[in-house]
Amino acid sequence: MTNEELWQLFPIILSEYTNDWAKNYLAEKQNLENIIGKESIIRINHIGSTAVPGQLAKPTIDILLEIKDNTDTDQLINKLEKSGYIYSPQPDKPIPHMMFMKGYTTRGFEGQPYHLHIRYAGDWDELYFRDFLISHPETVDRYTLLKQQLKDKFEHDRDGYTQAKTGFIREITALARKEFPDRHNKNYMK
Repeated sequence: MTNEELWQLFPIILSEYTNDWAKNYLAEKQNLENIIGKESIIRINHIGSTAVPGQLAKPTIDILLEIKDNTDTDQLINKLEKSGYIYSPQPDKPIPHMMFMKGYTTRGFEGQPYHLHIRYAGDWDELYFRDFLISHPETVDRYTLLKQQLKDKFEHDRDGYTQAKTGFIREITALARKEFPDRHNKNYMK
């Protein structure tokens, strides 16, 4: 399918926050630990808007899973695909940035959608952005308004929607890195 066909099948949908997202994340985290094995995992985090109480969000749970440097990525891909994840190579992202999706079918969304981002351990912007939103409800309100405006414009253009949020996300991430310096660096473990 072309991107345009995919965007018709999977439009931008925004939902009010629900506590089910946190519960679904925790269940999927346990599932991932069982599939991959804790020995290959450094840490797992719920990221994106579904991780921020009160935030309007696409009802897709984003998970950042950081793996050890010696993880066999071919075996990891195989295990995740066998468990129902769809592998989406990310050739323009740093190795081993891998993206997997779950809940996507040829009929549209089915069940809880997930985006699983796999990387080596690092000081990732997504963690800072999430933490800043959790700590600053007024920023959540600004982000909600932006998302509502962009949804109307980019309902069937996921790339356009994502790109239009980039400036705001970079601004907030810079503020977060100043407020929480080195909170998520490679040596920080929760």
